[in-house]
Amino acid sequence: MKVILAQIAPSLGDAERNLKIHLEEIRRAERAGADLIVFPELSLTGYLLQDLVAECAMEPKTSPLLRRLEKASARVAVVAGFVEQGPGISFYNAAACFVKGKLAHLHRKVYLPTYGMFDEGRYFAQGDVFRTFEAPWGRTGILICEDFWHLSSSWLLAQEGMELLVVATNSPVKEIKAAGAPTGQAAWSRLGQVVAQFLTCYVVCVNRAGGEEGWTFAGGSFAVAPSGKLIGEARQLRADRLAVALPPGPLRQARTTSPLLRDEKLDLVRRELGRIVSSRYKQE
Repeated sequence: MKVILAQIAPSLGDAERNLKIHLEEIRRAERAGADLIVFPELSLTGYLLQDLVAECAMEPKTSPLLRRLEKASARVAVVAGFVEQGPGISFYNAAACFVKGKLAHLHRKVYLPTYGMFDEGRYFAQGDVFRTFEAPWGRTGILICEDFWHLSSSWLLAQEGMELLVVATNSPVKEIKAAGAPTGQAAWSRLGQVVAQFLTCYVVCVNRAGGEEGWTFAGGSFAVAPSGKLIGEARQLRADRLAVALPPGPLRQARTTSPLLRDEKLDLVRRELGRIVSSRYKQE
């Protein structure tokens, strides 16, 4: 399997311009013989939308823009981020996977950061499920940015047979080191290595580049093998394109030599979680 990590720099609120970038990247991925191309979080709209959220929202079944992206996935599968208008006119930070001209999976971001420099809880509704889906390359899960920092998210997907974890992010720069590298980005790849090794799955994480409203996004997209080995990393602070191969052999080897998923005790986890929830939330 060949995957393209499309580390683009979308324009805030300009979905038509961003779609053109997506379509060009998809054409290049087709020419390169890729099976899948992954774009960052909110790749079709930009991140700091605030009051533009409702204006930029799209319904997957009716949006002409998403239909064009869906059509473009006929030869190479596409993961892209956008604002979804859901039931009851609720707005979600969402990522969709289009495969062979159809919507194969939609994930709504569950954990919305509303602290420090982030304010997503004011503008988006929370997703409430983690699900995998069957793709031509194997069972796949999608997480969006903050979801990845809650280890239970990846763990739950793994219990449903996940072989590839796709993470779409918009991670900004908080500080630049003297050497010119953004601080904090190494933590993302370390987390990816831990998740890949302990869940014995491939991890592909795509961050955006460029700037918005005074924010600079760090780039540094990466891919990790089921052994925990970093197998590819894009450039920092600028748009980039990274191609990685994800062969089945390392996945088989990791799950044979480290059968951690096979030996997981789900009944024990369910029982102990019930006890903890009862203790934590019991009425005094």
